[in-house]
Order: sequence, then structure tokens, then C-alpha cells
Amino acid sequence: MSRVLVIDDDPQLLRALRITLRAAGHEVDTAPDGRTALHQAAALPPDLILLDLGLPDLDGTEVLAGLRPSYTGPVLVLSARADSQDKVRALDAGADDYVTKPCDMSELLARLRAALRRGPSEATDSIVTTDHFTVDLTARQVTVGGAPVRLTPTEWALLDALVRHPGRLIGQRQLLRSVWGPAYEKETHYLRVYLVQLRRKLEPDPAHPRYLRTEPGMGYRFTP
Repeated sequence: MSRVLVIDDDPQLLRALRITLRAAGHEVDTAPDGRTALHQAAALPPDLILLDLGLPDLDGTEVLAGLRPSYTGPVLVLSARADSQDKVRALDAGADDYVTKPCDMSELLARLRAALRRGPSEATDSIVTTDHFTVDLTARQVTVGGAPVRLTPTEWALLDALVRHPGRLIGQRQLLRSVWGPAYEKETHYLRVYLVQLRRKLEPDPAHPRYLRTEPGMGYRFTP
């Protein structure tokens, strides 16, 4: 049984989601605003969070910023905002998925199950292994075919940020903040340059990356 925190200021929707999620076998906590949600998530971390963006006190992206990086579980945004820029901002802020209201409950439950199968977005093992290379997060070492590969500090910081979140889309701005700092949020060309360098060192076919993948206009994903 998984614990789900639903954050929404619509009492009717909260009630419907509570009934649906409990019927699917989940424990459900609810929060009507962002500050209450942040307090509840810190006091009793859920396995998954369903988050509305239009909250009365904080914007949903502010809630995401408050949750990450200490909360490593999946966050699914459930919002009436259908504009692609809203989706990009939410993913950049740390969301794992985005569902537009009104939504089909069976689809929502399917996405929830998929997110829970992926588990916490933080890598639980200090050694991440693919068919082509191995990353030792504790020793800060990378090997390809058993041979050590030298990475620059920036290349390592970027790889570290990606492999700690296997399977999860990491937004461009989130990566830029993590590796270079808040002042570099718009310098997306940095990511392109350093991803090219990493792929040359780690991918079996850098022109057709298998592990360090680009999601055009959105971000990057490490696929082990």
C-alpha cells in the first residue's frame, strides 16, 4: 500500500480523488494549499504527490521548488493549465509527469502506477551500471569497459545530476541550477556542449545516444 498526498484547493475534486485512490488500495492524505502541503510532506513523506498548480497561497512550481531536492519521490502535476510552457515550467521545477484536467481517472491511476514502479527519483545505489559504462557515485569514478574515464568537474556534476534520477526527465533549468547555479538558468547551450562531451566519452554511439537522452525543448533523461 502506497501513501499519496493530494494537493488541491477544490474540495469536490479532493473528495473524488480520495475515494478513487482509496478504492485502488492507497492511503490518502490531502492538503488544500501549498504551505500545508510542504509541512505535511516534511512531517510524513508520501510515496507519491499529486499536485495542482493553481493553489490559493503558492503557485505549484513554488511548491515543487520547496519539495525538491529533499523529497525524492515522484510528483505528478494535475492541472487545468494546458499550455505547453506551463508543462515545461513544471517539469523544469522537478515534476515527473503532467496530467491535464479534466482527466480520465483510469489514465491517472495508470500514470500513478507507472511512477510508483519507477520508485524514488534518487538513486538508491552508489554504483550505477549500464551495459557500456559504470558510475561509482561515492568514489566519483567512471569506467568504460573496465577502463577509467577522466571527466572534468563540470562533466561529472552533470552526469551525477542525471544518474541519480534514473528514468526521470530532468528539466533544462533544473540541471543548469544544479550544475552551474541560479544565474545560469537560461544558458541552455552549456547543456548541449557538455552533453556532447559526455556522450563522446561514455556512449557506444555518441550520434545516437542510448543512455544520455535529449527530450527536445524540455530536458534530459538518463536511461540505464
